[in-house]
Amino acid sequence: MSTNLKYLSLGILVFQTTSLVLTMRYSRTLKEEGPRYLSSTAVVVAEFLKIMACILLVYKDSKCNLRALNRVLHDEILNKPMETLKLAIPSGIYTLQNNLLYVALSNLDAATYQVTYQLKILTTALFSVSMLSKKLGVYQWLSLVILMTGVAFVQWPSDSQATTTKELSAGSQFVGLIAVLIACFSSGFAGVYFEKILKETKQSVWIRNIQLGFFGSIFGLMGVYIYDGELLSKNGFFQGYNKLTWIVVVLQALGGLVIAAVIKYADNILKGFATSLSIILSTLISYFWLQDFVPTSVFFFGAILVIAATFLYGYDPKPASNPIKA
Repeated sequence: MSTNLKYLSLGILVFQTTSLVLTMRYSRTLKEEGPRYLSSTAVVVAEFLKIMACILLVYKDSKCNLRALNRVLHDEILNKPMETLKLAIPSGIYTLQNNLLYVALSNLDAATYQVTYQLKILTTALFSVSMLSKKLGVYQWLSLVILMTGVAFVQWPSDSQATTTKELSAGSQFVGLIAVLIACFSSGFAGVYFEKILKETKQSVWIRNIQLGFFGSIFGLMGVYIYDGELLSKNGFFQGYNKLTWIVVVLQALGGLVIAAVIKYADNILKGFATSLSIILSTLISYFWLQDFVPTSVFFFGAILVIAATFLYGYDPKPASNPIKA
């Protein structure tokens, strides 16, 4: 049974990470009549969906009792304002990160984005060392060096890649790269900060996600009216929304919750497999279906280094037992 759950977890992780990136990329480059949907509104809608999903999960944990659900939400959120306020910082950073992912995938192909975004392993590790006093082993430090080298090769410009970028990309590759790098730093900091909060309190991860979603909705709405207020007044909040847009929004909203639900069945090696398969699938689909990416030998070498670094970071060498007795 546990083996089946592991393979199911692997499938879910691969599906979520691959489908979100590819559908988001496709939705941002698809040429349609009329205005394109606003990514800032998509982030807000995803936050609302996440809150609703978490409330349903808390309702399930409360044995489907509305009175018990109301008591839990009142006791854990309204009666603990300072605990709830702690989530404002990571929530604001996550909102920024989610908006940056749309910017990145509007300017980078899915394969390059997937590989480069693995730099979040590096930023998470560095923030874990500085904020949680976590100690990294030799293999982990080595993997971070390999990771940086691999991403550098992936981003290394070549003549054929430059031509392809000019012909196929909908925006500037430099803008996409900067967006990914900032997203990596924000992901690392917010993730470690959130982990620190979870370790300090006994609240469920679903309650914490409701608190995150609450602040995320507020920050997201502020972003909508500050950056897209003029477009909003002209064409409305849901301008440009279609079936594909809703698929992207649902995948973004439920993705993190799905990962949180299956992560207890997925060890580091399994997560490494999921990342590797996701990179491979993104590369193949970007080349054959989206047709916005032509891989080079330098890209393949860099991608292999990133995949190897992902496995090496999760490698936990067991101390060899000494059979010799005194």
